[in-house]
Amino acid sequence: MPKIKVRDINIYYEIHGEGHPLVMIMGLSANKDWWHPYLIEQFSKSFKTVIFDNRGAGRTDKPKIEYSIKMFADDTVGLMDALGIKKAHILGVSMGGMIGQEIALSYPDRVNKLVLVSTTCGGPKSVPVPPETLKMMLNRGEMTEEERMRITVELLYPEEYRKNNPGIIEETFQRLMIAPIPIDAYMRQLTAASKFDSYESLPKIKAPTIVLTGKKDVLLPWENSKILAERIPGAKLVTFEESGHGMVSQNAKEFAQAVIEFLKD
Repeated sequence: MPKIKVRDINIYYEIHGEGHPLVMIMGLSANKDWWHPYLIEQFSKSFKTVIFDNRGAGRTDKPKIEYSIKMFADDTVGLMDALGIKKAHILGVSMGGMIGQEIALSYPDRVNKLVLVSTTCGGPKSVPVPPETLKMMLNRGEMTEEERMRITVELLYPEEYRKNNPGIIEETFQRLMIAPIPIDAYMRQLTAASKFDSYESLPKIKAPTIVLTGKKDVLLPWENSKILAERIPGAKLVTFEESGHGMVSQNAKEFAQAVIEFLKD
């Protein structure tokens, strides 16, 4: 399995396809296995698609130190340096979208186009995680890995979709179980995400930006994407009416088409 030394850690990564680089950043607790295979297949037809496991997740190192979104952004740019990538499209989902914002702000010359998915600016101006969802995210210490991943699947997809698509739900669960995050690393990532606040800085983002969200997101309400699109100059907002937080899988075909059209425009 390919790993490369970046700063103080060894990062697991994969490269699919050729063309202009597209760096894809997963969210809280997630790793490269969480990307729907259809997305990698489609993106790799047009782009040099880089997927990897964030610090603390999957097969990447998990140092027992305090994490931050800026640290994750530095890791991502460090990975680009190690792979000889000077500039890339950046696509981030959920916490990965926070990391994408930080890269666009701290390393503007490294970003061609920015894709923000099911994410938030954080801070007091954002729409907070609903209390019942937050309880499900926090009360995981005594659970088994299987129980934690079952709850995660519940948070990704609306109830009606889960009921009508049991096969897809089970397939998602199996992918999430390949390399689940340890609970201590999960809490360090969660703490990092909870401290993020880009609201005042969003107008400084210069990269062409598209913001995509699911209207039935119970983790980061869709209004957060509306805030991002309004604050980032020239940003385009795309809303999937029946999708939840796991919109990149639930609407993989439509999501891939929207992103590819934006990146190729």
